[in-house]
Amino acid sequence: MSPSYTGHSSALDLIRKPAGGLTLGIELPLDNDWAPEREEQRARQGRPFGVPDLTRYPALIRQVDRSGFAAVWMRDVPVFDPNNFGDAGSVYDPFVNLGYLAGITENVALGTAAIVLPLRHPMMVAKAAASVDRLSGGRLILGVASGDRPVEYPLLGLDFEGRGEAFRGAVSYLRDAWKTGGLPLGDGRIEPSLDLLPKPQQSQIPMIIAGQGQQSPDWIAANMEGRFVYPNGLERLAAQARDWTATRKGLGLQRGAFVSAFHLDLADDPDERPTPRRFGARLGRNAFIDHLNALEDAGVDHLALLLRPSRRPLNEVIDELSRDVLPVLNRQSSPAKTAAE
Repeated sequence: MSPSYTGHSSALDLIRKPAGGLTLGIELPLDNDWAPEREEQRARQGRPFGVPDLTRYPALIRQVDRSGFAAVWMRDVPVFDPNNFGDAGSVYDPFVNLGYLAGITENVALGTAAIVLPLRHPMMVAKAAASVDRLSGGRLILGVASGDRPVEYPLLGLDFEGRGEAFRGAVSYLRDAWKTGGLPLGDGRIEPSLDLLPKPQQSQIPMIIAGQGQQSPDWIAANMEGRFVYPNGLERLAAQARDWTATRKGLGLQRGAFVSAFHLDLADDPDERPTPRRFGARLGRNAFIDHLNALEDAGVDHLALLLRPSRRPLNEVIDELSRDVLPVLNRQSSPAKTAAE
């Protein structure tokens, strides 16, 4: 696909509804390797646990893109650590993956959840992110984090305990590097004879934080356009969303976006009641729609679905969500929430 302007001022517009309401995205990898039958297949193939089968990845990505989902999300897992972490995440380098997705998709926001900023030089992150934003027509949402896997820092000769300060410095550098007028040198100075190209398609690439990044709530609200929080109970999510909204409002800023995730095993029977699992549940679509309504009421703007626990083929699950769930969400709005913002 050739780069083109997609008609939005911010990629956040792709994941939040102007009249309020919830949108759905898909978290990579697109494999259901956590399902019992697929786990048996993985063992027969000799793949380690946590390493997905990406054979159908291109076809499934294209299906997601044409099916009405708002975004696809990928994680940043530089090193596979089967003993202490046990999950290879999205496998591919995130910026290589984003460039690939920019070429084979047209509609979805391309989100990271999240780039571990202190592991990379911010100049290279700035160039890679701006390149993806240009190639995708302004669809990048740069999720960022300080990282919670200590094994990666010593491998790169970096200080794990200093990651909070490094994170703040990287965020500041990215903002400066995407402006015109010279190249930031990382010490507060700008070199006017140098520049970093390309500049982003968006006037400002939205950054959202996954976790806390070793930062205070006030710093997060002032420097991030959104929050990506781990799946929690509804009361906890509602409290986090209220805190986020109130802090942004206190700073005179628009609400931005509040994002969470859900590990979904969508049952064949639309009326099957929920069987909870860590970070999600097995349930039929009617109970899932009820849960989505509750998340919307709690203040969640966007939900990223991880389909790895799915016992059904992923193309069937994506099709049912597109056919029977997304239209219900698209008919709904929340004027009260919009007025509160």
